[in-house]
Amino acid sequence: MNSLLWFKLEVPNIKYSLSLLLFVFLILLLGGCWSKRELNELAIVAAVGVDRVNEQYEISVQIVNPGQIASKKATSQSPVITYHAIGKSLFEAIRKLTTLTPRKPYYSHAQIIIIGEELAEEGMNNILDLFQRDPEGRSEFNILIARDTTAKEVLSILTPLEDIPAKNILNALKSSEKAIGTTDSVILDDLINSLSGKGNSAVLSTIELHGDSAIGNNQTNVERIQNPAILKFGDFALFKDYKLVGFLTMAESKSYNYMNNHIKSTFEILSCPEKGKLTTEVTNSEAKITGRVQHGHPKINIKLKVEQNVADVNCTIDLTKPQNITALNKATSEAIKKGLEQTLDTLQKTYKVDALQFAEILYRQDYKGWNKIKDNWATLFPEIDVKVQVTVNTQGIGTSLNKDLQKSH
Repeated sequence: MNSLLWFKLEVPNIKYSLSLLLFVFLILLLGGCWSKRELNELAIVAAVGVDRVNEQYEISVQIVNPGQIASKKATSQSPVITYHAIGKSLFEAIRKLTTLTPRKPYYSHAQIIIIGEELAEEGMNNILDLFQRDPEGRSEFNILIARDTTAKEVLSILTPLEDIPAKNILNALKSSEKAIGTTDSVILDDLINSLSGKGNSAVLSTIELHGDSAIGNNQTNVERIQNPAILKFGDFALFKDYKLVGFLTMAESKSYNYMNNHIKSTFEILSCPEKGKLTTEVTNSEAKITGRVQHGHPKINIKLKVEQNVADVNCTIDLTKPQNITALNKATSEAIKKGLEQTLDTLQKTYKVDALQFAEILYRQDYKGWNKIKDNWATLFPEIDVKVQVTVNTQGIGTSLNKDLQKSH
């Protein structure tokens, strides 16, 4: 009887003890402040630049000046500060930055990595590998190539409208991508996946410096109506095996985006039947690439469907007539197709770069056929038979007022 009574009294105590131990264990797990870092101890990096200088690496970081950004009063301080350090390895250069900055650089908020042209030509696999391994970094970096200039100079230019130049660059990249289609925002993980894929190739947008760089890094650059130094996006840079091998033209860059399904909106300028020009706005574009191997020869088909509106008419044409719309569709189709074929010729013949990932397409769509030709891909790629088909549909032609204006030209 006494034993039974003891058991009844002790069981609740055991349950209570277990609950208490579990509670304490959970509290210990939730204590995540062991690696905390105070904001006033960090230097927030907005952008990173890497150059090759005299067989060494030079890193440039654009750091936000928090006091200037938060202040509502006009001051003489710049909203950002750039620091530069040189080392035999990139890691050494990064560590040397800590001897220059009053706070430890913090890279988790960086949005842009700019790589100098000279370094890109030598190869950037080690650079990308380091940024991918960095536990403080993130894979959402947008990668750009500094063309005919250095990453250091690009990150030293103060820009209008946006206090932080890195944000200005990123916004301009996105805007150009949506409105013209000659740029493409490529993040770190996507770039590495493309370069390590079967085609071992990729494309990156380039950024150029126009004007006086000596004035560009001065506050007066943003205090004038016309900026003495500006940053401008250029043509696509082509990469093979992590090395820069060449550049596409602006027109070829747009054609590449057509085929790669990265056109959100763009325009086409066409010649009118008699004289003058007509501009259309591409509102939708959808490309489908298929591939197969026949008798040991790879074949690629590209079908592109485009929808457009009439945007600007500087000639005499009656767009209310169906035959004129048919002619307009045909003219746009021929112009786009010509651009695609020129771009394919540049990729296949000039640079021999599988930037459109034809190898990956054949691997996925004709696995058995791909296994038969994969060892000879380097010699087969330049001679691939690529069929291009472009279909264009015009949806909007404007108002009746526009029609009257067209007839009056």
